[in-house]
Amino acid sequence: MTGTISTDRTFAANTNSPWLVGNARLTDLSGQLLGAHIAHAGLIMFWAGTNTISEVLKYVPDVPLYKQSLFLLPHLATLGWGVGNGGQIVDTYPYFVIGVFHLIASAVLGAGGLFHVFRSPPILYNSGGLVAKFHYEWNDSKQLGLILGHHLIILGLGAFLLVIKAMFVGGIYDPNVGDVRLISDPTLDPNIIFSYLMGMKDGSWNILGMASVDNLEDVIGGHIWIGFILIFGGIWHIVVKPFPLVRKILPIANGEEILAYSLLGLALMAWISAAFVGYNTTVFPVEFYGSERLGLANIQFFLGILAFLGYIWHTWRSRSISS
Repeated sequence: MTGTISTDRTFAANTNSPWLVGNARLTDLSGQLLGAHIAHAGLIMFWAGTNTISEVLKYVPDVPLYKQSLFLLPHLATLGWGVGNGGQIVDTYPYFVIGVFHLIASAVLGAGGLFHVFRSPPILYNSGGLVAKFHYEWNDSKQLGLILGHHLIILGLGAFLLVIKAMFVGGIYDPNVGDVRLISDPTLDPNIIFSYLMGMKDGSWNILGMASVDNLEDVIGGHIWIGFILIFGGIWHIVVKPFPLVRKILPIANGEEILAYSLLGLALMAWISAAFVGYNTTVFPVEFYGSERLGLANIQFFLGILAFLGYIWHTWRSRSISS
């Protein structure tokens, strides 16, 4: 069921430092790699929880968030939590609750990661039953499609969480009116929503593309569309085996290739985010982020470059392994 893990052409090659191999040592151990995956999610939750609570504790009222070098509270304020008229922060208790929730989630995820590392079989196939359905081999496109499908469905549900918050649970902050409001009539016209993908805004081309959106109706309508697309795509990948043509265009013979594709997607998201952070004041209101955001945008941009370099590196690695 498993192959030989090669450290050739990695930072661990020709060394006596096995820790440099990182998760590569788990490449063919589906159970332990799942444990590392869950533990990583727990670390992300822990970072978000501790930093949110830290920012709440050092928050100074009557001073704009962006002048306090706060990173997470502006995002929560944009979602309408604890915000009053004119973008004033009137209640920080929701931020504290959200921070604690993330800490609890990090403990649950951390426990799950430890369970899969120390108690669960290293290879899921050996467990039998339902668990065995999530075992994978890198050259089994149908099984990888099953796993991808579940990921897409979860992402789609995440998109709908924003939709629910904006439409039914208190609304989100709209800088165009200077207050939190419900988005009761989101844009569902596909001609409007998908024109952003082509860089079109109000019938003319805009270099900012999606980042040119200037109203929350379009923003929430876009999330409704992407939520349905992700869920439909997830179901499709679960029940339909990848077509031979797709497998030829996007070959998957080892874990390096999947990692490379993931990093390419991450780079794309970082660059799109950079445009939003730098120039869009509807999604990133000046009340919370200030008007000078090029520094934040540059961070996103260079993180995108780093992810893209990772894509190149792991693509080269995958070709080396395949050959």
